[in-house]
Parts: sequence; structure tokens; C-alpha cells
Amino acid sequence: MNNKVYIYTDGACSGNPGPGGWGAILVSGAHEKELSGGEIDTTNNRMEITAVIKGLEALKRPCDVVLTTDSKYVVDAITQGWAKRWKANNWMRNKKDKAQNPDLWETLLKLLEIHNVEFVWVKGHAGHKYNERCDRLAVNYYMQLKK
Repeated sequence: MNNKVYIYTDGACSGNPGPGGWGAILVSGAHEKELSGGEIDTTNNRMEITAVIKGLEALKRPCDVVLTTDSKYVVDAITQGWAKRWKANNWMRNKKDKAQNPDLWETLLKLLEIHNVEFVWVKGHAGHKYNERCDRLAVNYYMQLKK
């Protein structure tokens, strides 16, 4: 793997649940690609995870990735090993609480077997150029859904 790609992601939701959107920007050298999408009835966390999945799915071959997001939920679930533990425990967080979004975590864990991903957390709405752009992509998408 020698293709280094920077992926920036964000998710947004109007109401939780409600209409939601996600945005991802892939940067490789001088090339940038914007992606966005959404769902009419979703949650913010689902949109955050979906943005990461869609960014990684857009890669055409295995890559070294630096993935930047403002979602502590996503970063911690991967870097702290929560998602792998939930999966090993049949998608249970503990003996009585189900893990949320197992369908998305399952997909993300499979993608992480293909790509070498370093997760980076940034504070949201704090002026990070790409995070702000991803937020606009996500919000613009769900605003279209609300019409």
C-alpha cells in the first residue's frame, strides 16, 4: 500500500431521529472528490458512520488512509476496540444493552480489513477547513430531503 489518501467526513441530522445527511471529501495529491448522501429518517450517529463507510468504499484499491472526523463515537468505537468487542459479543455492549448500528459497524470493520486507516478526531464547528466543508455537504443534503 503506497497510495496515501486523506478522507474527511461528517454527518448531520435534523432531529435525532429525522432527516440526515453525510459528507465525505477524499484528497490524494492535488485531487479532491466530494461525496454526499442521506436518509429521510435516521440518526446523527448513523450518518457519521455512513460518511466513513462511503469514503472508504470510494477507494478503488487498498490504501493508506488518514481519516479525519469530528465524531468521537466513530473514533473511539474503532481505536478503543469497542466495535470489535460488540461484534464478538453478538452486537451487545454489555449483558443487557444492544450495540447500536450493528449493520454499519459490520460494514466498516470489513473495510478496515482492506485499508490501513489512521483515525484522527477534530473538534466540530471549530474552523477546520475540510470538516466545515463536510458539514455543509451533509446539511445541504438533508435540507433537500426536508423539502
